[in-house]
Amino acid sequence: MTIWMIIRNSLRHHALSTGITAVSIGLGCGLLMSVWVVNFQTQRAFKNVTGGFDSILGPRGSQLQLVLNSLFHMDSSPGLVKAFDYRLFREKYKRFYNRAVPIAVGDNLKGYRIVGTTLELFEVEHSPGQKYELAAGEKFIQNATQWNKEAVIGHTVAVQLGLGINDTFQPYHGLNFTEGQMPHKDIYTVTGILKPSGTPADRVIWIPIEGLQQMDGHDPRFAGDVSAVLIQMSDNTTARAFGMNSLDSIYNKGTDHLTFVKSNEDVVARLFDQFAWAESVLRWVAYLVAVVAAAGVLASIYNTMNERRREFAILRALGARRSTIFSVIVMESATIAALGVLIGFGVYAIILLVAEGTLRNEIGVSLHPMEPHKVMLIVPVVMVAFGALVGIIPAAKAYGTDVSKNLTPQS
Repeated sequence: MTIWMIIRNSLRHHALSTGITAVSIGLGCGLLMSVWVVNFQTQRAFKNVTGGFDSILGPRGSQLQLVLNSLFHMDSSPGLVKAFDYRLFREKYKRFYNRAVPIAVGDNLKGYRIVGTTLELFEVEHSPGQKYELAAGEKFIQNATQWNKEAVIGHTVAVQLGLGINDTFQPYHGLNFTEGQMPHKDIYTVTGILKPSGTPADRVIWIPIEGLQQMDGHDPRFAGDVSAVLIQMSDNTTARAFGMNSLDSIYNKGTDHLTFVKSNEDVVARLFDQFAWAESVLRWVAYLVAVVAAAGVLASIYNTMNERRREFAILRALGARRSTIFSVIVMESATIAALGVLIGFGVYAIILLVAEGTLRNEIGVSLHPMEPHKVMLIVPVVMVAFGALVGIIPAAKAYGTDVSKNLTPQS
């Protein structure tokens, strides 16, 4: 009888305790991998959701709120940038930046935000080497002499609302949809549908900024105002830093009614820092589950030692060495841990798929559940090694089994 046959028979004989212990290890392993990978991919995804813009100019208020409203299309709008201030920025401070794209918000369609902007938005790379591309149709018409009541919709909007090319809709006032609410009189036609981008833009309906500014029911006094200005700084590192610092001094220190977000990435990073404690809690919970599971392996095997004393004595009488018996117990413990690791990958996949679906549907940010990460190798190896380590205690007990005392059946 080979070592592996002995291990297999033992696992079958104690199938219930083996199964429960393996599931516990799987939960710990899956949680540990999930916490690390979700945190890593979420931070990376959120930092990449700058839409290709480095900074934002908006009304005086919270920089975080300005970033969430302008880039993630979440939270309420902090106010308006007056038409005069917007023109002054474009005309007087053009030397400090490469591109400035205005946006205006305030309406929705069944909960999906409608954002007024210019065609220049679609010329910006939202990620390195990637622009917003059309899956079907064409962009809305907007030029110096004409703009049409047309819309380019994100992929998620098209799927969830069932909208296609040439379909029409009427916007609703406000950023949140209320059942029974009367829509605006304006009728917009879908002219384009964007390819999935894995960004919040998938959940947005884009229209000419003039359309939102002059929407039926909106106060004409604010027709030239914008909600924010998305700014792309120079690619040159020196010019970039100079432009950021100059605009920071001009607006954050030189005015009392406008806010300049110097670095969108820094604001997102600070957002994650605020929730670092939650990640730590989840990680320690996963550690605890893993340790308890490892203790379960120890208890499971150790509790079988008395009933297996005769089995080990017979093996010794048949010529098995003490080191062989020791190895059997350690390898059995490691095998249970390995079974738990396999279950852990299943737990990991379920958690990542749920997290990915939730983030994609609620925010528009995509994760990549099947993307390799070093933790997917480190955690399984450590768990199997830990399982083998805790197996040393019962293995030491089996090592000292007295052959003469345990060959006789115990009544």
